[in-house]
Amino acid sequence: MTFDRITHNPLQMGGKPCIRGMRVTVGLIVGMLAAGRTREEILKAYPYLEDEDISQALAYAAWRLEERELPLVPA
Repeated sequence: MTFDRITHNPLQMGGKPCIRGMRVTVGLIVGMLAAGRTREEILKAYPYLEDEDISQALAYAAWRLEERELPLVPA
């Protein structure tokens, strides 16, 4: 899966995944939705965001939750 709207920059927002290089993190978007904010409220609060930014933030968060780190077992 590709996320063309999610960026990572170690010098921006502590390296957290952001929306299109802006100082808006995926965590902020997901947190607002979890707190009961609607997409319309988020877009009104951040008028430079687009609806697809919110969709991709959710998809990215879901994808990250599915990742698993397995320890390497020596042969």
